[in-house]
This record gives sequence, C-alpha cells and structure tokens, in this order.
Amino acid sequence: MTEASHIREVRAGDLEVLLALEAISFESDRLSRRSFVRWIKGENRVFLVLEVNRQLMGYGLVLLHKGTRLARLYSIALDPKTRGKGLGKVLMLALEAEAVEEERLFMRLEVSKQNEAAIKLYERLGYSVFGELPDYYEDHTDALRMQKRIRFPERVRKEATVPWYRQTTTFTCGPASLMMAMAGLDHTVLLDQSLELDLWREATTIFMTSGQGGCHPMGLALAAHKRDYKVEVIMSDTKTPFLEGVRSAHKKEILEVVHQQFLQRTRKAGIPIHREAVTVPKIEKWLAAGDAVIVLISSYRMNGDKAPHWVVVTASDELCLYLHDPDTDKVTLSELDCQHIPVAKEDFAKMTHYGSSRFSAALIVRKTASPYKLPSRES
Repeated sequence: MTEASHIREVRAGDLEVLLALEAISFESDRLSRRSFVRWIKGENRVFLVLEVNRQLMGYGLVLLHKGTRLARLYSIALDPKTRGKGLGKVLMLALEAEAVEEERLFMRLEVSKQNEAAIKLYERLGYSVFGELPDYYEDHTDALRMQKRIRFPERVRKEATVPWYRQTTTFTCGPASLMMAMAGLDHTVLLDQSLELDLWREATTIFMTSGQGGCHPMGLALAAHKRDYKVEVIMSDTKTPFLEGVRSAHKKEILEVVHQQFLQRTRKAGIPIHREAVTVPKIEKWLAAGDAVIVLISSYRMNGDKAPHWVVVTASDELCLYLHDPDTDKVTLSELDCQHIPVAKEDFAKMTHYGSSRFSAALIVRKTASPYKLPSRES
C-alpha cells in the first residue's frame, strides 16, 4: 500500500460516497441506501473503506455469522480509477485480518463466472472454487463459490461428500437433514420436495411450540428404516420431547400419543434406542466410522430462535464440527452460508441441549443393501 492509501473502519458520514461508488461499480445487484445504513450501524460484520489521497475509493463488507467460525465477503467495490494498482489485494487482506481477529477460520465469497479479473485475484490470494450457483445474479449470470482458510491455513481439509438441500417449508428441517444424510451414503438418492414431504408425514410430532409440528427422532428413524437404512437413535431421555414449549393441554395429549406410537414402533422394528446425551466426542467417533449423523440443536446461538432444529454434521477437525443447515430463511443467509458451516466444538456442545430439560437427540445412519428403491437421478 502506498503512503497515500489508507484503510479504516466505515463511518456514518461515508454513506453518500458509498452510494456513488456502488453506482459506478455495478450495473445490477447494488446495495441500497437502506442496506448501507443497516450495515454501517450493524454488528457481526467487518466494514472497511479504502482511502486514496484522503478520498474514499473502495469498501469491503464481510458478514460474521453468529455461532460459527465463518466469515462471508458480502460485497466489495473499488473505484475504476484505482484498479490495476494492487489495492484490491490490500483491501482483501485487511478484511481477512479483521475476520481472523474475530476468530473466524474461513472466508467465503461468490463471484460472477464472467469476472475473470476478480477470480484471478481471489485465486492468487489462496481461494479455491468449491461450487457453482446457476442464474445467481440479477442479470442471470452464474456465480462461483470460493473459499479460503484464513486462520490456521495449514489445516485445510477435504470437504465431505454430503450434498446440501434447502428445506422448502418452515417445518421440514428434519426430513431435509435426513435426506442429506441418506444422499451422502447413496448418491443416487434424488433430493426433492416429494421425498421431503413424505418423510415429514411419516415423522411429524403433529404439534410443536407453534405452527406445524417438527419431526420426532424416532419418527425420522422409522422413516430411514423403511427405506432400508440402518439407523440408531440417541436420546438423552425417552420421555415425550418438546412438551415444555406447548401450552395447550390438548396438544400435549396428542404429543404424548404420538411419542408412544413412535416408541412402540421403533422397538418393534428393532431399531436401537440409546438413552444417553449427545456429545462432541461421540459425534466424532460416529463420523470416523463413516456414519452419517444428524443432530437436534437449539438454534438460539446461531440465529436467536429458541427452537429445536435438525442439522447434518458433515465433518470434524481439531477445532470444529462442520454442519449442513437446511434453513436459509434469514435475510442475510445464502446457500453459501449454510453448507459445511464451521462451528467450534465448545460452541456446538452448547447447542446440543434443548430446553430447560436439556434434551438432546441424534440419529446415526448407515446404508444397507435393500430391495426398497428410492427415486434416483438415473431413473
């Protein structure tokens, strides 16, 4: 960086210049005034500006996702007059450094496949492509997904081959997670809404704290068993779960009936039920054995919702467990944010307990030979 260049934190007084910079930098997918105001005032972000000769000539905005060790480059822009001078690299390195200070391990970003200059810059900085998003931008161009380990780069690991699936309703995180687990074991499984809804009908608790019911651990186990997956249920208690969040006596009665039905059918099917707490060491042991693992978490530490939520654990390393979250129903979340999410082990351990009873649950899923035929990509 030259003596005339300087990087600093964004200020409220930068708003008009940022809007002008956005207008000359992008023909579409521009941040609005409202978005800039929100992020200037916001938390859980890194927002830096680049000055050249005391004039604001660029900015970078990185989102820091709550409860995870993931940072995402949300937007970056440089005045065309500054391009070719190496300032893009300087700004990116400054953003990475700030994210590392916030204990983030990975930086992810999306970039247009047509933006060759930006792709080359990211590659020089150590980013690698790990996926594509077709028809991603307003002008219908495709995007590349890129990622770099910005902290402890020597610990780069190979991503697990578990496909990601977005749940299509607010209440089908359980089926979506089970589908991802099944497809990770059998890549011919077709992930679609038809299977998602079939699984929900088979596994639902009928009622939940509000709205439609979620899915019972044993209900999901029975649905997997029906499709000839070998499955084991881990529950900290075999009493009826989720009752504490339901006020209606009638709904509680229904939850009790459904629980007893699932319990009897699970035992009759010979599905093992282990009455024990879900812990990080156990999850790591299951992953090391090649099992697919889905876990019920409290989503409060990730998005502020006090609700039970199913996710898939895709991998682990010295510091983190990595999750596929099927729920993108948040303003700032994209598919990129919901795949292989790095969560520190100590943080994940706190997520595995739900409610005042500290209920925890998980499913271990394995594939077995089967005459049952799921819809496949080949059919």
